[in-house]
Amino acid sequence: MNLLEKSICKNSKIDVILFDFGGVLSEEGWKKGLRVIAGANALNADRFIQTAADTIYETGFITGKCSEGDFWNTLRRKTGIKGDNASLTHELMSRFVLNDRMIDLVKKLKLEKLTVGILSDQTDWLDQLNVRFDFFKYFDYVFNSYHLGKGKRDISLFDDIAGLLKTPPDRILFIDDDPGNVERARQKGWKAILYVDAESFYLEMNKLFFNEGNINGRKTLYKRTCKL
Repeated sequence: MNLLEKSICKNSKIDVILFDFGGVLSEEGWKKGLRVIAGANALNADRFIQTAADTIYETGFITGKCSEGDFWNTLRRKTGIKGDNASLTHELMSRFVLNDRMIDLVKKLKLEKLTVGILSDQTDWLDQLNVRFDFFKYFDYVFNSYHLGKGKRDISLFDDIAGLLKTPPDRILFIDDDPGNVERARQKGWKAILYVDAESFYLEMNKLFFNEGNINGRKTLYKRTCKL
């Protein structure tokens, strides 16, 4: 039996579940695309990704304070990368692919009367991806740093979101693939799961909602071969 075959709200103390987008609800198009750009420009991929991440915050593109062009121009000056804005953006955007299993889980959670949302440090690219994939309709809330004017590097964001949801922090579950974001959420009293891979994620969900499963995986509702 898997998570889609059993009621999951009876034993939980969770009212709201918020998902990161890239790396959780979808393939991590940002990092995959940046690796391609780094390779094409003979740059160290890990250093380039870190520089790009810092730049998208420093310029304010991630919080809606500058344009896509401003971001790419600044990154060009820092790293010397070649390519026009549209081509560089395409390298990233084309690599975001929805995780169908996770979307199926989101649908199940909604059927169980849980509130589900996206909490993502993204730009207006997230809106463009929604035009392409039409996934906002599965969520009660979409919290995007580009529209909020604040990202997950700012720990006060988690207080802001809990206030907007009118939900006690300990009744919010947050799922993200960034350890720093997960740690900041926990510091603010949220429950949080660091998404590493599907197997460990579903094991954590089983523990949280059913108090089943253990570190050896002998008792769990998730199996390697299960299909959501």
